[in-house]
Amino acid sequence: MRMDSAPPPGCTIAVVSEIAERRSRGRPRKERGAASTRSAIVRAAAEEFTERGYEAASLRAIARRAGVDSALVHHYFDDKAELFTATLEAPLRPDRVIDIVLSAPRAEIGETLVRYLLTQLEDERAAGRMVLILRTALGSGAGTRMLREFLTREVFTRLAALAHSDDADLRADLAASQIVGLMMTRYALKLKPVADAGPDELARRVGPVIQWHLFGDLDGRVGAGE
Repeated sequence: MRMDSAPPPGCTIAVVSEIAERRSRGRPRKERGAASTRSAIVRAAAEEFTERGYEAASLRAIARRAGVDSALVHHYFDDKAELFTATLEAPLRPDRVIDIVLSAPRAEIGETLVRYLLTQLEDERAAGRMVLILRTALGSGAGTRMLREFLTREVFTRLAALAHSDDADLRADLAASQIVGLMMTRYALKLKPVADAGPDELARRVGPVIQWHLFGDLDGRVGAGE
């Protein structure tokens, strides 16, 4: 899932050498290493998308913010969609979400998940990026797919599989819908009092709903598991 990781050892030197060889064909001159330049572009893109939204942000503006030539942005990313995809990893990493959640007792997975997500998004910058993802998901098929895959495939399907039930996919989708709805209400729409409630209170109220979707029996009992 991580799209912003540094290249493997030796890769940076190879990329810089390749760029140097292409200068005679019009490639822009790089003022810093390949890894740091790419990271600077991704950081600038995340800030630009957060402030202006996906549609209004331009690669030229991102290049100015990163302090690089716009042709260099095109060297690392084919288009704005690819660059936007690279920024989506910033707010939350699915592997970390799973590690944290699975370290909790089985009966507390729902509450732990909600508390962890909301606590991570208490950071203003992370919350801003999540709002960007939500807005894009509403207006873009690609954005919807990325958000759905992030929550459903990388988090909830793995959690629902713990129930060993035939309806794990449905459980995952329902749990994801609850989280998306909560994040939309809290961060994008900023509806009160949900927007003002603390992570602990929301975890206490919403967590059992997530728990039921993931592990509950159809007769209404919430499966705590062993």
